[in-house]
Amino acid sequence: MKNATNPVVQHIVNHIPTLTPKGRILGNYVVHNPRRVVFMTTKELANACAVSEATVVRFVSQLGYGTYGAFLQALRDLVNTGMTLQDRVDLPGLKGAENDRLGRVMAEEMENMRQLYQTMDREVLNTFINEIGDAPAVYVAGSRLSFTFAYYLGWSLSKVRKGIDILNGSDSTVVDRLNNASAGALVVIVATSRYPNELIRLAKVVRRLDFTLLVLADSPLCPLLPFAHKTMVVPSQSIPYIGYIAAMSSLISYMILELAARHREKVTSHQEKLERIYLENDILFNLPVIDNP
Repeated sequence: MKNATNPVVQHIVNHIPTLTPKGRILGNYVVHNPRRVVFMTTKELANACAVSEATVVRFVSQLGYGTYGAFLQALRDLVNTGMTLQDRVDLPGLKGAENDRLGRVMAEEMENMRQLYQTMDREVLNTFINEIGDAPAVYVAGSRLSFTFAYYLGWSLSKVRKGIDILNGSDSTVVDRLNNASAGALVVIVATSRYPNELIRLAKVVRRLDFTLLVLADSPLCPLLPFAHKTMVVPSQSIPYIGYIAAMSSLISYMILELAARHREKVTSHQEKLERIYLENDILFNLPVIDNP
C-alpha cells in the first residue's frame, strides 16, 4: 500500500522523531501495517510490538488522538479508501457462520447510525438544509455506488420543491448541463469510497463555474472535500465489503423531512400539482374506489 502521501500516515511519520523508543516501534509498525492494526485491540497491538498497553495509550495520545477508538477511526478511513475488492475478501465480516454475518451487518449499520447521531455537526447540517431549500436550482450528483444516494436525494427533493436535477457523474454530458445552469445554482455531490476520479473532476468544474458546492461524504479523507464550500461527513465504525447505506440514507431522509416542515405551504402546493399530474396520466397504481350501494 502506498501511504507515503496520506495525511494519516504522514502525521505519524512526522511525530516519530519526537516519540520514545517504544513509541517509535509502534509508529513504524502502524505505518507499515495499517490494514492489520485497524482490526487490533490495544492489547493485540501491544503484543505485536512487545510493549505494554499503557505504551499504546500514550502513543495514541502523543499523536493527538483523544482515544484509541479515534485513532482506529482515522486508520479505518485510510484503509477503506485504499482497499481493492480482492482485499475486502479477508474482512472479518466474511468469516464465520451465515447467521453471524447477518447479526454483524445489522449491528454495524446500527452502530454507524448511533455514531452519526452523536457526532454530527447540527449547525453544518442546518446550513445544508437551508442552502438546498433556498437555491433557485439544485443539481445532485453521484457516481457508481454514490449515485444510489444521489438519486435517492434528488428524487426525494423533487417531491418537496421545484428545480431539481439529478446528475450521473459517469455521464460526460453533465458538464454541458452544468455549463447551461442559471446563476446561483447549487450543486450537491455525494461521494463514497472508493472515490471515482470523475467526481473529483466534476467538483473542479463546479468551482470553475462559480457555483456553490456541498459535498456529502463518508470520510474526512474524501478527496472532494477541499473543493466544497460546505461538507457533511457520514463516517462508519468499520470497513464495509461494498458499502454501508443505513446512516447515509437516514440522514437524507431527515433532510427531506426537515425541508418539508420548514416550507410547508410551498411543499403542499407543489405536491398537490404533482398528485394531479400523477392521477391525470395514470402514473401510479391506485386502489379502485368502491361506491357505496
